[in-house]
Amino acid sequence: MKAAYIDRYSNINDVQLGEQPIPVLAENDVLIKVHAVSINPLDLRVLEGEFKAILPVKFPFILGNDFAGVVAQVGSNVTQFKVGDEVYAKTDLNGAFAEYTIVQQSSLALKPQNISMEHAASLPLVSLTAWQALVEIAKLRSGQKVLIHAGSGGVGSIAIQLAKHLGATVATTTSGKNTRWVRELGADIIIDYKIMDFEQELKDYDVVLDTQGGKTLE
Repeated sequence: MKAAYIDRYSNINDVQLGEQPIPVLAENDVLIKVHAVSINPLDLRVLEGEFKAILPVKFPFILGNDFAGVVAQVGSNVTQFKVGDEVYAKTDLNGAFAEYTIVQQSSLALKPQNISMEHAASLPLVSLTAWQALVEIAKLRSGQKVLIHAGSGGVGSIAIQLAKHLGATVATTTSGKNTRWVRELGADIIIDYKIMDFEQELKDYDVVLDTQGGKTLE
């Protein structure tokens, strides 16, 4: 199969496009014919070796985390999916930038029928990040106030919707051109970071979700 892969940690110029073996199924695995993928900042950081201490890889390594596609084959213990199912996921065993990839059935979900493959492929990593931050770590609950930085970005756009679903009051930072977009997502208070200082405008917030780092985090 064709795949985008690396033979060593490096930069984007050293990504190769070529033939790699189709992944071999274990009993709990599902083989998916990939129809769409998305690119995340994590992909670049893995490529550059930034996470090699906690996410070591075996070379050659196929890049990519998010995908949507159609089930091509299932392992002997797989009961939740069948050949032909439209699915999406974040990979856990093999990269997504390939014609085929595999995941354990516990990591896979059926693709909602009312969204495209491309739409579905954009959701897994950012949605998991928002869920883990707001629900599992911050334990955000109804009546609390949360500031979500970069509300028009991948994580931010999901986090706004999730926070509103949980019953929180949501403030977000974005540029003026995205004000309408984040308001439609559910933001209650919108800070145009180009002309406003969020630290001067907001106070007494229970949770802050920051994906920017640097001066914003300080």
